[in-house]
Amino acid sequence: MKPTASWLKSIAKLAVCGALLAWIFQAIFWKEGQEAWEREKRVPAWHELTRWQRLEISWTHGPHQVWRVVSGVRSDALVASLALMGATILLGIVRWRLVLRVHGLDLPFGRAAEISLVAHFFNSFLLGTVGGDLLKAYYAARETNHKKAEAVGTVFVDRIIGLFSLLAFTMFAMAANLPLLHADPLFVKIAWLIVAMFAGCSGVLFIVLRGGVSKGLPRAREWLRRLPRGDFLERLRESFKPFGRDRVFLLKSCAVSLLLCGVCVAHVQSLAWGLGLDLPLRHLFTIVPMITCMVVFPLTPGGLGVRENLFVLMLAVPMIGVEHTAALSLSLLCAAGSMFWSLAGGAVYAGLKTRHHLGEIAHDNAAQD
Repeated sequence: MKPTASWLKSIAKLAVCGALLAWIFQAIFWKEGQEAWEREKRVPAWHELTRWQRLEISWTHGPHQVWRVVSGVRSDALVASLALMGATILLGIVRWRLVLRVHGLDLPFGRAAEISLVAHFFNSFLLGTVGGDLLKAYYAARETNHKKAEAVGTVFVDRIIGLFSLLAFTMFAMAANLPLLHADPLFVKIAWLIVAMFAGCSGVLFIVLRGGVSKGLPRAREWLRRLPRGDFLERLRESFKPFGRDRVFLLKSCAVSLLLCGVCVAHVQSLAWGLGLDLPLRHLFTIVPMITCMVVFPLTPGGLGVRENLFVLMLAVPMIGVEHTAALSLSLLCAAGSMFWSLAGGAVYAGLKTRHHLGEIAHDNAAQD
């Protein structure tokens, strides 16, 4: 039953991804086809063509225009963007090792880098709900041969601190650029959604760092133990408490996370420069984290389709005025940078799965998904 449900979820995510991509590509290609037809003063007039004729023209001119913009990116900017994308993964490794050390799980940097790259590969390509996160948890547990609940807890804490820091960064960026938020109703809607996400994430983080709500609900622990694998869940709950008591860890991990957010903005800015787009840094400082917050929702694999639509819609507002084709190209190049490091993770997985039991762990991951 579980494999069937997993496949249905994967198919649903692929369908959403395909629909979003088809919608944004069609909208942009239609515009490019119409402009090309009218620029060349061809007859009959655009409005006199049948819908199928316009579709054919759109998909003839549109892809060529997108490819022309994408392929025109400066090579130095592209290399810089790949390096900055790699830096985000590096900072993620640093943060995860900080989390591991709270429980005395001192995973060597090389091993942490290997498993993080492999996890990035699985998170980008697999459509299940578990992906690379459980891979990281299993790997940490295998390395220590004990503290499995604590290892799973480190991955969750790493995620929740990263998400909280991203939302806090975005809240500050939005507050610093209020005129942009009022430039279009879409910005206002996304801003309010992010405010709600920040409130919810803050509440979850507070509960996690307190080790649950058993003090306010005396019978909560008893109910927890009655659940399937209740003993494991109880250990998992207990594993959260040391994080809340270690204020130095919280400061360090949040600082690394905020730096990671800044590098993400620099990654997009480098590609914008490479494409010759006149995009003020203050606008990207707000737009990039807002889009990243929206991509957090697991609607499509790697946020593909969601990210492209948001880039096009948010960069096209009159205050910014980026052409749709250029905005789509910028988004595709951002996705390509993530894909590059995913392929690097796939190469690591292929070369090291036997030596470090990654094949067995991935098999367990797929079985639980």
